Amino acid sequence: MFVMAEPEDQTEKNQKPPDGPPSCSSLTTKELQQNLKAVKKNNQLVKLVFEIPSTRIIEEVLSKYVQVYEVVVMRSGSFDSRRVSVERRYSDFLRLHRDLLEEFQEELEDVVLPRKLLSGNFCPEAIGGRRLALQDYLAALYAARCVRRSPHFHRFLTQPEQRRAHGLLRAGRFLLAVQLLQDVLEIEEKLLPWQNPTLTVPTLSALAVCYRDLKEPERAFAAAQRALPPTRRYGLDRYRASLLQLLVDSGYELGRPVAQLQEELTLLRERGEVTSLKELVVHEFT
Repeated sequence: MFVMAEPEDQTEKNQKPPDGPPSCSSLTTKELQQNLKAVKKNNQLVKLVFEIPSTRIIEEVLSKYVQVYEVVVMRSGSFDSRRVSVERRYSDFLRLHRDLLEEFQEELEDVVLPRKLLSGNFCPEAIGGRRLALQDYLAALYAARCVRRSPHFHRFLTQPEQRRAHGLLRAGRFLLAVQLLQDVLEIEEKLLPWQNPTLTVPTLSALAVCYRDLKEPERAFAAAQRALPPTRRYGLDRYRASLLQLLVDSGYELGRPVAQLQEELTLLRERGEVTSLKELVVHEFT
């Protein structure tokens, strides 16, 4: 592509260029190509990529050996600063497959779950083959729109960690709970384009409770503040009132302006009793 230069006009030469972005006619070929590249990058479809880079064998009761697979969740199409991983057993994959088939038998008729390794067949070749087969299986599932939007898929990727984190929270082990909850939040945010917009509310609420009990009001306030908008938009008044209560309390402690939050909380209180956010969170995943 070539851009022809216009004859120089001395009257226009001394004029001040207009505000705003330059027109296409004033850009060089290189600048046009750079702009086109930037537009393509911004419009590039972001999707999830799953890798199973490693496995390990654990010994359970009665000398039963179980293969555990590390599942890494990443975004493609944009720079993903954090690769989050979870560990899943074959029984977890099997449960996911059965749950999905109950709902989407026709849509998933061509998606086959690899068979389980025979007991004792844990040679490197067999393990490597199964690892790649399960990786391809996740990619095939994700390619189905119905699966991307299914709560079963979300639960497969986050529920075990959610349960462990809430167990730690109930035991008062807040630092360990925060570590797990941050990983869960990372995965949920990667899933958000296809999942319910309120997906992160329970996780952010649990983080707010942990940070408050760790005497970190700034982080507690920030987590609750992030969780509040979807509760307003989608009518989750139970969470909304509890989050507002924590925000008002933390806001006073931090010297933040909370008059509007207090008014919103008062209106919700008139509709019913407000449960503390910790009480709400403690009863999750029990």
